[in-house]
Amino acid sequence: METEEQARNRFQSELEFVQCLANPNYLNFLAQRGYLRDRPFINYLKYLLYWKEPEYAKFLKYPHCLHMLELLQYEHFRKELVNAQCAKFIDEQQLLHWQHYSRKRTRLQQTLAEQQQPPQQPPPPHGNAATK
Repeated sequence: METEEQARNRFQSELEFVQCLANPNYLNFLAQRGYLRDRPFINYLKYLLYWKEPEYAKFLKYPHCLHMLELLQYEHFRKELVNAQCAKFIDEQQLLHWQHYSRKRTRLQQTLAEQQQPPQQPPPPHGNAATK
């Protein structure tokens, strides 16, 4: 039976490992060293799919790792990761996605802020015009 401390350590280790999967260069490293051909390791990747559940996913800082974890379930993807150009392509695509997402999110936040501002009312008349 696993103690509470052991469960906490396993949770933290698995959280850190799953988030490392968002790094294409790390995936390339694993592929070049043969981990992605190792049946026990592949089974471990399948086991880690529980991180897609909302009660676990909320702890992830890099949600892109879930997409990579899903792709790692496919043998063809695992084989392609041996190629450094594949990892470089994924890295570039992630960067483009993050840049686009940041710009789009900033525009959306600006639009929402403008919509939440109360409408401007005309200023009151000046001087004696109001008393006449």
